[in-house]
Amino acid sequence: MSILTQHFETVHNTAPFSKINNEDYIPAFDQAIASTRTEIDAIANTVEPATFDNTIVALAFSGMSLDRLSSIFFNLHSAETNDELEQIAQEVAPKLAALGNDITLNFDLFKRIKQVYDHKEKLDLTLEQTTLLEKNYKDFVRNGALLSDDKKEQLRAIDTELSLLKLKYGEHVLADTNAYELHLTDEAELAGLPDGVKEAASGLARSQEKTGWIFTLDYPSYIPFVTYAENRELRKIISIAAGKKAYQDNENNNEEIVLKIAKLRFQRAQLLGYETHAHFVLEERMAQNPDKVNAFLDDLLTKAKPAAKDEFQELRSFASETDGITILEKWDGAYYAEKLKQKKFQLDDEQLKPYFKLENVLQGAFEIAGKLFGLRFSEVQTIDKYHKDVQTFEVKDDEDNFIAVFYADFFPRKGKRNGAWMTSFKPQYKKDGKNERPHVSIVCNFTPATETKPSLLTFNEVTTLFHEFGHALHGMLADTVYPTLSGTAVFWDFVELPSQIMENWCYEQEALALFAKHYETGEPIPMDLVEKIRESASFLEGMATLRQLSFGKLDMGWHGQDPTTIDNLKKFENDQFASTQLYPDVTDNAMSTSFSHIFNGGYSSGYYSYKWAEVLDADAFDYFKQNGIFNKEIATKFKNTVLSKGGTEHPMSLYKQFRGQEPTVEALLKRAGLMK
Repeated sequence: MSILTQHFETVHNTAPFSKINNEDYIPAFDQAIASTRTEIDAIANTVEPATFDNTIVALAFSGMSLDRLSSIFFNLHSAETNDELEQIAQEVAPKLAALGNDITLNFDLFKRIKQVYDHKEKLDLTLEQTTLLEKNYKDFVRNGALLSDDKKEQLRAIDTELSLLKLKYGEHVLADTNAYELHLTDEAELAGLPDGVKEAASGLARSQEKTGWIFTLDYPSYIPFVTYAENRELRKIISIAAGKKAYQDNENNNEEIVLKIAKLRFQRAQLLGYETHAHFVLEERMAQNPDKVNAFLDDLLTKAKPAAKDEFQELRSFASETDGITILEKWDGAYYAEKLKQKKFQLDDEQLKPYFKLENVLQGAFEIAGKLFGLRFSEVQTIDKYHKDVQTFEVKDDEDNFIAVFYADFFPRKGKRNGAWMTSFKPQYKKDGKNERPHVSIVCNFTPATETKPSLLTFNEVTTLFHEFGHALHGMLADTVYPTLSGTAVFWDFVELPSQIMENWCYEQEALALFAKHYETGEPIPMDLVEKIRESASFLEGMATLRQLSFGKLDMGWHGQDPTTIDNLKKFENDQFASTQLYPDVTDNAMSTSFSHIFNGGYSSGYYSYKWAEVLDADAFDYFKQNGIFNKEIATKFKNTVLSKGGTEHPMSLYKQFRGQEPTVEALLKRAGLMK
């Protein structure tokens, strides 16, 4: 079975995972890269005068077999990797980086794009066509089209090295995550842990033919342990292990890699005429430049810090009164926060989990998408999967039109990186009179079922599911002509709006009534619990805001200034965290070595966008709240102006079409309890 083609003889042209062998990848990539080169050469070298169709449109639809192949391979590399795939990735990454450079540095191709661009006023283009043309022109200029030949060679060398360093970085984090386990054999050491957590740990030990209980750094194991385990010393041990990922004396250490990535990104930006990597990145963001980002972070810091300090003092006093803790450490935070929440609101996750059976929560997300956007989800068994745990769904609208394929992959396993994300295996686009529909996937690491209980989610996992599902809706409801502008192909500080707005429904009684039902009795979640969820929504929000701001500041520290003199990663981090620090520093820990969002994902110079998008989502949901959370007219407006439009217009223009005004920070501050 060849995986070279764009088209597979499968249901909805889905990826035929079971027929793909690892040895297929290298020849497939080589052939797809070669055919992409042929397509690009045909566009660049044609003797016909450059037109929008023969240059810009042709470029938008070039390399689609390669894009399809890359999405399959790299999605598996994140969700279902092994040593062989990691080796293949190391071989393929430089080839893809070289191809990317060959395209953006192809002067004949750029000349044709520039000819079209220079005459754009006479072309009578649609808004989407204008956006595509301007994006293409900018992408070439921003990535070196106007550089001299010797500088182009420097750029190629930098991009090749960066592609390999980012891969190594991610592999090191995964290797250290997989290598650690806390193996306990004395039941007394499990004091405080919920039965379900103990059962899962016991099951993991048995699967390794060991006695006792095994806890790992996978979130469904790690988070409950540091939240509930009464044994402070064990919380400390596993917490320090989590903070040491890729920051210890072994072959997975990422310190040098982080320094190299930051310095190469800076070098690249300077080569292209930008002051820093952040200046380069932010030119194509709503925020526009580092000054605006830093002002935004500092403004929120000013507003959140007094509340955060008060909350931290309250938590410290509570720990002292409860257990005589004199210095509140990082491994105490989740534990005492949970205890304090129970005391203040008579609410804890263990009370809530029976009402959040995974299957019910997923169906709830589907039902909410139905009420808002007219979507119906049907699980099907005819679509090939890359792992038995993956679920596959056909998505249709109210009129039975096929909208998308949806994959859901919920549980941790050895070959899967931590965290949660949305991705796609095939984009949406329109060609030859056909609207090609997308194949969208969400990948999470939720609490799995045990021998006696189904998968019962913490409330945090519920909001995570809704968050990733929001990204998925952005992909599924895409309705653009060109694949490069479709779905989540938007400015990175806008991409979190569809995901974060969906989290709001998790706090609404009308929405919870649809899916929050006891897994044994079917009883709906009691009203008093719903009220407690709402009351506790802004619990320790000042501290949570400070934490997010600290990540944004660390990101801007690495990328918004000259990093060439940095030689001590740990000292540099501490300097960046100075204005947001609450807990004492842990000498053995560093964040940058496993901060995959910015060193292995797409968030370099962009981590601030989570808070930026919170301003948008709070403001947007406030519009729903004023008119009804299932108001069909507003939902349709959101679908038509935000979810379906992808990157076809400037995001602020899309937002104003939806909301009728620019967002204000007030709704966020009010929701976070930082403004009365």
